[in-house]
Amino acid sequence: HAATGGPRPARRAGPPVGLSACTPSAMEARDGALLLAGALVGALVATALTARSLQQRPGPRCAKRRPSLSKAPRSKTSQQEMQASPAPSGAVLDGCRIEEIRLHRITQLGEHFESANVPNGMRHNSETSDSVAIEYNKIMSNEDFIIRDVVRKRASKPHSDAFVRAGPRALLHFDPNGVTAAVVTCGGLCPGLNNVIREVVQTLHYNYGVKRILGIRGGYAGFCSEELPPIELTPEVVSDIHHEGGTVLASSRGSFDIDKIISFLERERVTQLFVVGGDGTHRGAFTISEECIRRQLNVAVAGIPKTIDNDVDLIDRSFGFQTSVEAAQAAIRAAKTEARCNLPNGIGIVKLMGRSSGFIAVHATLASGDVDLCLVPEVPIILEGEHGVLPHLMRRVEEQGHAVVVVAEGAGEELLGQSAEVDASGNRKLPAIGEFVKKQIVRFFRENGKTATVKYIDPSYMIRSVPANAADALYCMLLGQNAVHGAMAGLSGFTTGLVNNRMCLIPIPQIVATSPRVLNPAGRSWERVLSVTRQPSVHVPFDPSVPSSARTVI
Repeated sequence: HAATGGPRPARRAGPPVGLSACTPSAMEARDGALLLAGALVGALVATALTARSLQQRPGPRCAKRRPSLSKAPRSKTSQQEMQASPAPSGAVLDGCRIEEIRLHRITQLGEHFESANVPNGMRHNSETSDSVAIEYNKIMSNEDFIIRDVVRKRASKPHSDAFVRAGPRALLHFDPNGVTAAVVTCGGLCPGLNNVIREVVQTLHYNYGVKRILGIRGGYAGFCSEELPPIELTPEVVSDIHHEGGTVLASSRGSFDIDKIISFLERERVTQLFVVGGDGTHRGAFTISEECIRRQLNVAVAGIPKTIDNDVDLIDRSFGFQTSVEAAQAAIRAAKTEARCNLPNGIGIVKLMGRSSGFIAVHATLASGDVDLCLVPEVPIILEGEHGVLPHLMRRVEEQGHAVVVVAEGAGEELLGQSAEVDASGNRKLPAIGEFVKKQIVRFFRENGKTATVKYIDPSYMIRSVPANAADALYCMLLGQNAVHGAMAGLSGFTTGLVNNRMCLIPIPQIVATSPRVLNPAGRSWERVLSVTRQPSVHVPFDPSVPSSARTVI
């Protein structure tokens, strides 16, 4: 008790259990011995604690200080190691260096108009509490950049281009109290459109305190039609739209009229316009940006790239692509079930979207593992002969009793020809490749004395109208937030996207100059398809100047 500083316990009336009865004098002697022993133990404990403290905290004052329980003390050796700079590791590659980096700069409205120069803080607005500004952990500048070509070798050129990194800026070009924003979605549907709308609205309202946000209905037509008045977008309106597919604003193709769009922006006093769409939509967005500057309108125009086919160049992937690949798995599984259960010689065909590029078909094939033949626009279809796909299908049916085919909608134009008919966006009408493949399979089996039971599944529009999965929902959040950060800082004529897994701001002329991109038929993604399906390899003379991607999107 002396060692611990606690009170002595009350003495019992009888002798302690386990001890024999003692006379008063004997008990006093025993108590004295116990007190002496306790004092000795206390002294030993105190000495040990002092010695340990002296070892851990050198110096004359350490013996008087109690060791911290929240932070372990560092030894002198570890402190010296932290102060010393780490030694470089790895071997130096002679002749491998980047001598010049060319940064693609974004149009800055501050060079044409007076900026408000409002300090940027994350404002959490609530109906029940005052706005609270929180400093961002990381502020970006227009000198922060991401190098584009990170995969290099000795023969690589000693220069690289780079894109400005996305994120909040220190100063705002616009005073949030005077901002009126507008959001428009154009072109075909894509998983994640509602997520993007929601994140733009949430970021404008909660992070910047913007009160008036307009939703333009029906694509670019909504700027021109009295039958499609804009709707007010608030956090309450968009709170649950991310759980639904499609776009709450609706969409359409074409209907671009620059004079009517500018008139709308002037009439509604719009200062920020967010345009969600593909390369054609982005060309229109850049026209709006340039026309606003020419007419002395202080309006920031920000794009968010959208394409179900994943064929927008420069960025790692487009939002909604991974969701579409995931949604296609149900159709492929259904095709396998149909092929396996329908005798004799069951074959299931699934047609997926992919007008000029086969990214969805390729990634759906790789993710499934059940596909025996994949047909894409980038690789010509050879029906018969040594490299024919029909003999390959027959062999697969003989081996396992059934087969599954995945075909992109734009494949086979070298067999069926190109249509002269186009839609409102200028896209050619595609030939019916799925039905053509089905007929050719039935014919080939019949000519070889066999019967083929072929089931054809076309889930094209089903895979683009579903809600975004978790990966795409996160991507949409990053796209929406960073589009707002850029617009509030006075940047215009740009789009957002992942470049080497980092969010960047890309000048619209750069991203549309090389879009649409295609799959590299000599790349590793197609090589992986050949290894999975074991279909015949076709040598394709490929022009290296054509924008392409050989990466498997993860």
